[in-house]
Amino acid sequence: MFANFRQAMAWVHTWFGLVLGYVLIAVFFFGSLSVFDREIDRWAVPETRFAAQPMPSFDTVLKPVYDRLRAHPDDMAATALRVQGEIPHPDTLPLASLYAYTTHRDPVLQIGGEFAIPNKPIDASDDHQHVHGWASIDPRTGAYLSEDKLQVGSDFFYPLHYSLHLHWKNLGYWIVGLAALIMLAALVTGVVMHRKLFRELFTFRPHKRTQRSVLDLHNLTGVVALPFHFFFAFTGLVIFAGIYFPLSQTALEPLAKQHEVLQAERTGLPHEPAGIPAALASVDAMVAEAKRRWALRDMPGEVGSLFIDHIGDENGYVSIYRAGSDQVALVGQGVHFKASTGEVLREDPPLSPVFSVNEFLTGLHLQHFRHWLLRWLYVFGGLAGCVCIATGFVFFVEKRKRQLAGQSPAALVRWVDALAVAAVTGMLVATSAMLVANRLLPEDLLGRALWQERIFWYSWLAALAHAAWRSAPVARGLISPAWREQCWAYAALAVAAVLLNWLTTGDHLGKTLAAGYWPVAGVDLCLLASAGIAVKAAALLRIREGVRKRVAEGTAGTADSSALDTTLEPARG
Repeated sequence: MFANFRQAMAWVHTWFGLVLGYVLIAVFFFGSLSVFDREIDRWAVPETRFAAQPMPSFDTVLKPVYDRLRAHPDDMAATALRVQGEIPHPDTLPLASLYAYTTHRDPVLQIGGEFAIPNKPIDASDDHQHVHGWASIDPRTGAYLSEDKLQVGSDFFYPLHYSLHLHWKNLGYWIVGLAALIMLAALVTGVVMHRKLFRELFTFRPHKRTQRSVLDLHNLTGVVALPFHFFFAFTGLVIFAGIYFPLSQTALEPLAKQHEVLQAERTGLPHEPAGIPAALASVDAMVAEAKRRWALRDMPGEVGSLFIDHIGDENGYVSIYRAGSDQVALVGQGVHFKASTGEVLREDPPLSPVFSVNEFLTGLHLQHFRHWLLRWLYVFGGLAGCVCIATGFVFFVEKRKRQLAGQSPAALVRWVDALAVAAVTGMLVATSAMLVANRLLPEDLLGRALWQERIFWYSWLAALAHAAWRSAPVARGLISPAWREQCWAYAALAVAAVLLNWLTTGDHLGKTLAAGYWPVAGVDLCLLASAGIAVKAAALLRIREGVRKRVAEGTAGTADSSALDTTLEPARG
């Protein structure tokens, strides 16, 4: 079928990358935004624009907060489909366990819990006999934040990059996992195809004809960020291995349950409640003791997360985990206490080598550590992946559209180009439209968060429709004007988002820069910088469109690459 091995690898690289590249570019882009998801949250929810807070006092601040926590209606509805009979009213359900979580970048505190229900499961093997409740609170006062205040970064962009918000049967996880696997294959086949990697690392000819320059940029971004791309594709698969190979929930489920019981016996942390009521001792005293023990181990720090299991029961226990912002691995150095007395039950020992490697890889992917330079390197690596994929799309189209101009296979190239426009500039338009909607929609609008999400998806769909409608010139060997037009649309929306942030909150750049409040200032600056890049790209595309059109009409001399380069000469620089 193929003359040699390299041609076979080129075929795999081209067609696998083309088919799943549309997924991968979204994964890379929204993964890049997720590096600063908490900062985007501050921009999107002005009420949370205050300094990051440590874990507040449980006894004086959090305990009254949990007294007001109730099971979430969404989880009540989902659980009702899995149990027999009607679930009692949320006000009557006892809180069986709870958690609180924060990071060094979080002004707000994420809390939640499990509420016990008396209903029996429909499926005897289903041990889901509880419902969940969750909320975001102001840790300074314990006040609840409105659920309609969508935290755009952590609640939308972050899960979008690994689940695509397709939750039925975990479909989004499977699509992203397949795309990650294909990406590993694309990286390997790309290395096989390009034997002169070192030369391509330093080769970029932006003023050559489009096909040549985009191939240079494709090779350059692929080679420079190759370790980054490989690492994140691989660790993403590792993190969600439990979804792709759910052995502990299928073939090994009896063994997994037995292991939980044995683990509880070994660690002294009870697996089941005793059925004997017991009051909760001072959690603040337990926090103080955990901090003292961390200091003795030469790693003083703040509390990152707190869990209480079997609340109000003799077997209840409190687990306190250290915030790991000073380390890469997701190791919390947990200290566990008997809930009724405050007695220390267990202090987590060092992990085994296998678990240590797993926690290190997971922590390096999720980057919860405090290192701003490394965060920006993550962003640049992710955007380099976006550029690599986008230039792959453009190269595919440029290589074929002139050869197939006027022929029936040109329809394929036209659709590839339209999908590429939607995946690149259309994604930017949808993102900026969501930020504009975040500032324009009335604060008291019912379902405000849902409307923001709808505007995102509708904008993206509109960008695809526009790209398809404007793709006719591609069939004649020309550049689609949709690229240029959507660059202008993104630039306008990005600037509008910055201006609307100023008008609706008063937090203009002069104010946020003077105060050193970088979460909001950083988002505004990135929007303005990317708008400038979009305007520059639109101007260059306008020049290229004109050159292509004159060449096609025979008014610019011969249509070879030298004629095109000569015509573009005045635009250099």
